[in-house]
Amino acid sequence: MNSFEFYSPTKVYFGKNGAEKAGQAIKAFGGTRVLLHYGTDRVLQNGVMDAVKQSLDAVGISYVMLGGVVPNPRVSLVYEGVRLVKAEGVDFIFAVGGGSVIDSAKAIAIAACTDADIWDVFYQKMPVTAALPTGNLLTIAAAGSETSGSAVLTREEGWLKVGYGSPFCRPKFTIMDPELLYTLPPYQTAAGIVDIMMHTMDRYFAPGGTNEVTDRIAEEILRITMRYGSICMEQPDNYEARSEVMWAGSISHNDLTGLGRVLDFAVHRLEHELSGKYDVTHGAGLSAIWGSWARYVYKANPMRFARYGVHVFDLPMDFENPENTALEAIRKTEEYFASIDMPINITDLCGHEVSDADIEDMADKASRYGTGTLGTFMVLDRAKMVDIFRNSR
Repeated sequence: MNSFEFYSPTKVYFGKNGAEKAGQAIKAFGGTRVLLHYGTDRVLQNGVMDAVKQSLDAVGISYVMLGGVVPNPRVSLVYEGVRLVKAEGVDFIFAVGGGSVIDSAKAIAIAACTDADIWDVFYQKMPVTAALPTGNLLTIAAAGSETSGSAVLTREEGWLKVGYGSPFCRPKFTIMDPELLYTLPPYQTAAGIVDIMMHTMDRYFAPGGTNEVTDRIAEEILRITMRYGSICMEQPDNYEARSEVMWAGSISHNDLTGLGRVLDFAVHRLEHELSGKYDVTHGAGLSAIWGSWARYVYKANPMRFARYGVHVFDLPMDFENPENTALEAIRKTEEYFASIDMPINITDLCGHEVSDADIEDMADKASRYGTGTLGTFMVLDRAKMVDIFRNSR
């Protein structure tokens, strides 16, 4: 097992009637004037935001509001948020939504405490030394951003999408109410299931020696996510299933499933170019590209994929030819994606075949125009990225 440091300081409030806890939680972490950050009017129409505001009123906390976050959150809204925060004397940012809203809130929190342009911070991986505190009420089980130290932003100019990680990205607390997931559209539920799986697999498929505890945690997260994810698709108001998937989403991305390993995350980085260019749902983009990546890299360590097949899908081990087990594990994964109506190639994702020019452009951006690589399970240069994009068509 490699050496590691693990610190996951976000406090979790899990259970029913979560919105009612917002005011007390924000007060406990020192908030006195809050930016309520959200996406669509859905949280205004279904009563969630009203419950949040009532909880703030009850403890004497004032607030201002900023909506409009979209999937693949835009840096332009972050700039607007910073202006509002400074003008209104905001000292706490509370996100009501899923990963995109939470990521946007994190970016505003950092940008409000630095003189640097927030896009430069994200794109150039500049260190930061301060951020406003954030908390969140989670309404989608997917990104794991509610307890993670990372965020993703998209810049409209050139449609660049990049991720950023810092201890200052970690929320002070998260409120997780599985009942808020009941009314999610099936497509969003399914995309969230894929995202949870990929946060786990981008840590699991990485170089490193024996790390049995971490591996077993990752394998069980995958099994649980698929089992209860399927139930969520069939029974959207099943509290037990929503609870298991919601908690798995946080565990998958709070670093626990990758302790002692060098992380890979090539699939996530490749997908960022898909959703940056075509503005597709992140989880769907992940399912579209994963099979191509897996078939391209599995020979770097076929036993790893074979173990995955045995422990996650209960496949029999082909000891004479482990590659057979590895390839069957890849097929079973795609079969699961298809079972929840997620795409397994880019044509299914976008509704059309992508051009060679678009593939070259995505590979340029993913490789920083040939100057960088992705991944650790197999290190991918620009040429390999082009191959994976092409094979996923």
